[in-house]
Amino acid sequence: MAQWQTLSDRINNVAPSATLAVDSKAKAMKAAGIDVVGFGAGEPNFPTPAPIVAAAAEAVQDPRNYRYTPTPGLPELREAIAAKTLRDSGYEVTADQVVVTNGGKQAVYSTFQVLLNDGDEVIIPTPYWTSYPEAVKLAGGVPVTVFAGGERGFEPDLDALEAARTERTKAIIITSPNNPTGAVWSADTIERIGRWAIEHHIWIVSDEIYEHLNYDGARTTYVGAAVPECRDQLIVLNGVAKTYAMPGWRVGWMVAPAPVAKAVAKLQGHMTSNVANVSQRAALAAVSGPLDDVYRMREAFDARRKAIVAALNAIDGVVCPTPTGAFYAFADVRALLGRPIGPDGVVCEDSSALAAALLDQAHVAAVPGEAFGAPGYLRFSYALADDQLAEGMRRFKEWAA
Repeated sequence: MAQWQTLSDRINNVAPSATLAVDSKAKAMKAAGIDVVGFGAGEPNFPTPAPIVAAAAEAVQDPRNYRYTPTPGLPELREAIAAKTLRDSGYEVTADQVVVTNGGKQAVYSTFQVLLNDGDEVIIPTPYWTSYPEAVKLAGGVPVTVFAGGERGFEPDLDALEAARTERTKAIIITSPNNPTGAVWSADTIERIGRWAIEHHIWIVSDEIYEHLNYDGARTTYVGAAVPECRDQLIVLNGVAKTYAMPGWRVGWMVAPAPVAKAVAKLQGHMTSNVANVSQRAALAAVSGPLDDVYRMREAFDARRKAIVAALNAIDGVVCPTPTGAFYAFADVRALLGRPIGPDGVVCEDSSALAAALLDQAHVAAVPGEAFGAPGYLRFSYALADDQLAEGMRRFKEWAA
């Protein structure tokens, strides 16, 4: 390749999304006629609730939605998100602190674009969502991972976070309920991180997109409510994809101090302008409406959670802690590595190879722990139909026997 044809170092240093890669391969196999059970993507299998769809259908007929609208979001949607923050998180924000984005991923990307200079460090408790370190790198930052394993309930240790802090530390990411582990961090952990961040002048980036998906009495602790003093250095990321079964509508948002929100809107003005208006009208119906449909979906997720944890722990060589949030089971499969497995006696040296063999031979798609900074684990999304869940677990057990 000629020098002028080479791509930027920025993009060459970024890994593809592993979760989307697994999902894409599974879908390609299905398109080829192979019966694949997909536990890869975190995508609720429920239809978007009917009142939300009705609001979108009405919006399609409204000429107001055929035009450009304000870059940071429809004013009424921003007001509704501010009201939803008070309702759910327990503290007041204003509409000028809200920026509506094209899905939660754009909110993550934009956050680090406006916060980081080259070489700034972001502490990322690990296991982490696969896009966090890549978004940091795209902004010229340095991801600093701090691992907490199953023996700690995947909950970060403040001493370990402090050991990772340097003079270049600019931000820390909080994700509870957590993707990929399904862990809900304790109120004490959230509060201690908030006060530590205040002490050391560190931005807190709190991803709260799974806030309503809690089980067994676990509750989401909102750092902005638990530690009010941190709000001047707090950026909250959220969206409609998980709570309202709306991943394809592509509406996320951030709530941030007004100067940060203004900077993100400036960036978005040069990237995408406003989010699609019909999707914004649907999101308005979602965030301003009741949570009844959300709770019904949560009940179904809860039943699947119990079923998949029991099934995984019944497989010799697999250990799966019981998650109390989101819709993921994060299984320790280290005992399956380095020994013959499957009908062909394949030997997998890491969980990436194990996930590939499981997909190729048993036609079960799961995401390897390497995607989340946690080699030796597999993530299974249980946001799929009950019969598919049971069939996938049957195949995995039979294959691993």
